[in-house]
Amino acid sequence: MIYTHKELKEKYGSDYQIQKAVKEGTIYKIEVGIYSNKKNNHYLDIFVHKYPNAIISGDSAYYYHNLTDVVPKKIFMTTDRTSSRFNDEHIVQSYSTSNYFKLGKTSIEYEGIKINIYDKERMLVELVKNKNSTPYDYYKEIINNYRKIKDSLDIYKLQEYIDIYPNGEKIISIIQDEVF
Repeated sequence: MIYTHKELKEKYGSDYQIQKAVKEGTIYKIEVGIYSNKKNNHYLDIFVHKYPNAIISGDSAYYYHNLTDVVPKKIFMTTDRTSSRFNDEHIVQSYSTSNYFKLGKTSIEYEGIKINIYDKERMLVELVKNKNSTPYDYYKEIINNYRKIKDSLDIYKLQEYIDIYPNGEKIISIIQDEVF
């Protein structure tokens, strides 16, 4: 299990006791402020504890939703625009205004770890919105996978998202042509 420094301080009472537990091998220091009761941990488990308010988005969301088999080299995440910048070479951070940040936020379990991620409907809108900046083959692969799951998509949610975005009519037109 992963622990933050704050959680361990509540459990052990002081920094001295935490350091003692680390020396004894009862817990392991993963990185600054992140500890675990085992040596090897899943990278997503560490990510969830290190960035509890971040939402997985972009290429990572398509991968974790099984819409592509392209494993992203980094974790793509979105934070509120008021969040500080994370200096982590394994992360691509984007910012969202408060209006859009929590739109479509959901939780899924991936390899036994509960992660915050944008739902498939939100990611479909994002895919179409960013169509021109997405490599063609990658875009087609994801669209083809959306076609396979089109019956499981929540049309009402999709419409709600499109109503909020500028150019919503253009986005829905493309979605209808390419997915439904």
